[in-house]
Amino acid sequence: MRHMGDITQLKGTELPPVDIIAGGSPCQDLSVAGKRAGLAGERSGLFMEQIRIVKEMRQADEERQRANGTDEPVRPRYMVWENVPGAFSSADGEDFRAVLEETCRIANGATSVPRPPAGRWKSAGAILGDGFSIAWRVLDAQYWGVPQRRKRIFLVTDFGGDAAP
Repeated sequence: MRHMGDITQLKGTELPPVDIIAGGSPCQDLSVAGKRAGLAGERSGLFMEQIRIVKEMRQADEERQRANGTDEPVRPRYMVWENVPGAFSSADGEDFRAVLEETCRIANGATSVPRPPAGRWKSAGAILGDGFSIAWRVLDAQYWGVPQRRKRIFLVTDFGGDAAP
């Protein structure tokens, strides 16, 4: 893993192609223990920077492949986002819906993600799109050798297939 610096200063067109982009915007704005500013908060708004970088990188890779006449999968193919379960209820669930929709729109700009039928997001789920997939699940660190309960949402996106679930 390589840390590239301040995400607000990065240009996806200048980054080397990679298979996976992983990130987690600061959780204070989404946490039930925080002020609940949501994605509009200064810190959690960094999620949109991750989305911008992935879009720019995929567009640059697509152009590079077209220029070279190759037919390889566009990179990054995968994206991982991590945050607190409070994201499910932030802005009455609208913030998590926005995370899903913005992520889907990397693969298909016209995608619209509806709210769940019961109005509440479940701790695990998936979206299968036309040539892409997203899956999320809440995991607790206590089951991976950490001596504390620390639940987090892990969202995985496969922009080139149905491997996310």
